Amino acid sequence: MELVGRLRDGDEDAFVMLVARYHQPMLRLARSMVSSEAVAEEAVQDTWIGVVRGIERFEGRASFKTWLFRILVNRVRSAATREQRNAPAESPQAVDPARFDAQGQWADPVERWPQQSDDRFEAAMWAPILKAALEDLPSRQRTVVVLRDVEGMSSEEVCSVLGISAGNQRILLHRGRSRLREMLDADWRRG
Repeated sequence: MELVGRLRDGDEDAFVMLVARYHQPMLRLARSMVSSEAVAEEAVQDTWIGVVRGIERFEGRASFKTWLFRILVNRVRSAATREQRNAPAESPQAVDPARFDAQGQWADPVERWPQQSDDRFEAAMWAPILKAALEDLPSRQRTVVVLRDVEGMSSEEVCSVLGISAGNQRILLHRGRSRLREMLDADWRRG
């Protein structure tokens, strides 16, 4: 909030610090919503221009990050409309029912990923696979997963940023995570 106050007063250093803090997360979110790197970068730049021009309208009812991401989402949606990206259809089932036994439990229990991985090589190997799987998600699922699991936003913040209901957010998150799990599991079995 101190930086926001300083930005309102015209402090360029405050703007530089805010850009340093939020620019990469904004790019990550924008990239999750559009297929073009150029469109994502343009939306982020437009957002920063909007922030500078509209900082006086920030009332502090939500966090600065939520307000900032809401502006970004609106800019990206406008850009995506112009881009007219064709998103793949969402699958009706999140997980193949054959993966469960008659009692509804996992037929083959899912292995838990270790909390801390000592094997950095393995983590480096999975990073591009995870990124590719994330890019293969339908746009709305990918956006919710990025906001929740990469940016660490709460359900309420995601609903505010995207202008969706809590139920819709839960469904998109569940389907996105399930689809990611399915894609990663397929890669694991091939590897």
